[in-house]
Amino acid sequence: MENTGIHRAKTWQMALFALNNTSTNLWLVLLNFVAYYLTGYVGVAVVMATSIMTFMRIWDAITDPIVGYIVDKTDGKFGKNRPFMAAGNIVLVITTFLMFFTTHHLPEEFRFIYFLVIYLIYIIGYTLQTVVTKSAQSCLTNDPKQRPTFGIYDGIYNATLFALVPGFVAQHLVPKYGGFTAELFQELWIYIAPVTVIFTWLAIFALKDKDRTEFFGTGEPVKVTFKDYWDVLKNNRAIQMLVVSASTDKLAAIVTSNATVSVIIFGIICGNYKLLNTFNQYTLIPKILIMILGVKFIAQKLGQRKALLLGSWAGIILYGLLFGLFYVADPSTFSLPGAEGYTGLSFFTIAFLTLYILAQGANGLAGTMVIPMTADCADYEVYRSGRYVPGLMGTLFSAVDKIVSSFGSAFVGILCASIGFTEKLPQVDTPLTPELKFIGLVMFCGFIMFGYLCNVIAMKFYPLNKEKMEEIQSEIARIKAETLAKQKA
Repeated sequence: MENTGIHRAKTWQMALFALNNTSTNLWLVLLNFVAYYLTGYVGVAVVMATSIMTFMRIWDAITDPIVGYIVDKTDGKFGKNRPFMAAGNIVLVITTFLMFFTTHHLPEEFRFIYFLVIYLIYIIGYTLQTVVTKSAQSCLTNDPKQRPTFGIYDGIYNATLFALVPGFVAQHLVPKYGGFTAELFQELWIYIAPVTVIFTWLAIFALKDKDRTEFFGTGEPVKVTFKDYWDVLKNNRAIQMLVVSASTDKLAAIVTSNATVSVIIFGIICGNYKLLNTFNQYTLIPKILIMILGVKFIAQKLGQRKALLLGSWAGIILYGLLFGLFYVADPSTFSLPGAEGYTGLSFFTIAFLTLYILAQGANGLAGTMVIPMTADCADYEVYRSGRYVPGLMGTLFSAVDKIVSSFGSAFVGILCASIGFTEKLPQVDTPLTPELKFIGLVMFCGFIMFGYLCNVIAMKFYPLNKEKMEEIQSEIARIKAETLAKQKA
C-alpha cells in the first residue's frame, strides 16, 4: 500500500477475481431456459412459468440484505468474502443438479412444490456468491484508475459466455434433442457445473491476499447495526442513483437475453435459429474490442460516470436504428458465410451485423462500469460517515436490482400471452405474424433503450465523478494514517 493510501491489485488478481461473476452468470444462462423446463416437465402454463421466475427474483432480493449484513459482520480466519464464494458455489451445484435430474421423475402432482423448494434454496446460494462480486471490489483495489479494468475482464468473460452458450444450445443441443428436453438440460448442466467450480476457486485464490482488514474501509473494524443501514439508504445519493441505473439495465438484459426472444428474432423473424450461434461468433471479438477501447480511453481517463453516460447515449441511438432496420429491410435475407444455407451477403445482414456490434460495444462499456462503481459508492460511504459497509452496498444494489429485474421474465410471458401464446411459448416453427414481430422487437430493442434512458437520468444526479473519487481516496488515506498512528501509540 502506498503512503497515499492507494492500494492496487495485481493484473492477474483482477483477471481471476472477475471469474466469480462469470461463474454465477453461467447459472444465470442455464436458468434463462428454465421456463421451457417448467412448461414441458413441471406442468405449468406460460404466464405461471414466467411469473415463478418473477417471484424467485423477489425472494432473491429478500435474502440479499440478510446476507449483506452477515458479510459486513464477518472478518475471520478465511477473510470477509471468500467463505461466501465457496458456500454459494456448493449450494448452486447441488440445487441445479436436483432441479434438472430429479424433478421430472417425481409424480406429477409433487413436481411443482419440489421444484419450488429447490429453487428457493438455489437463490440463497446465488445470493451468497454474487454479493462478493460487489463487496470485495473495495478491498481488491481503491485506485480510481485501476477499478474500471475489472470491467475489461468481466466484459470479455461475459460477452464470450452470453454469445457462445446460447449459440451452442441453438446450434447443437436443440437439434440434437429436438427441443428443450430434460436430456438437453442435463447435458448443459454437465458442461456448466465443473466450469463454475473452477472459476469460483480461481477467484477465491485471486482474492486471498487482499481479503484482509487492512484493505477494508478505514483499516479497522467498524460496528454496524440495522439503524446504520437506514441512514445509508436515506443519505447515500451515489448508491441510490446507481441502483436506479443498474436495475433498469438488468431488467432490459433479462428480457433481451431471454431464450424466447432469441427464438423469435432468429428462429421466426429471420427464419433460421441455427444462425444465432454463427452470428454470436461473428460479433463476439469486435464488440469486446470496442468495450476494451471504451474502458481504456473513456473510463480510465474521464471516469466511470462519463463512460456509463456515453455508452448509454450510443446504445439509445444504435438500438433505435436496429429496431427500424427490421422494418425497412428484409430479415428473411439474413445469411452468414460458414452457416448452413448461406445465400450471400444482403443489405440486412451487413447492416444488422454493423449496428449490433456497435450497440453491443456501447452496452459493454456502460454495463461493465456498474460493479466497480458499487465499490466507489462503498468508499463514498466511508468518506461520508466513516462506515465501511460493502455488504450493504452490494446487497442493496442487488436487492432493488432483482426486484425490478424480476419482472423481466414475467414481461416476456405476458407479452407473448397478449398475442395468443398462453399455453406454450413461441417455438422455432411458429408462423410469423406482424404482432409477433413487433413484440419480439420491443423485447429485443425497446427494453434496452428504456434502460439506457434511465441511466442518463440517474447519472445527472450521481455525485461521484473522477475528481470526486480522487478527493475521497485522499481523505480515506488521511483517516487510515490517523488510525495507524493511534494503533502504534
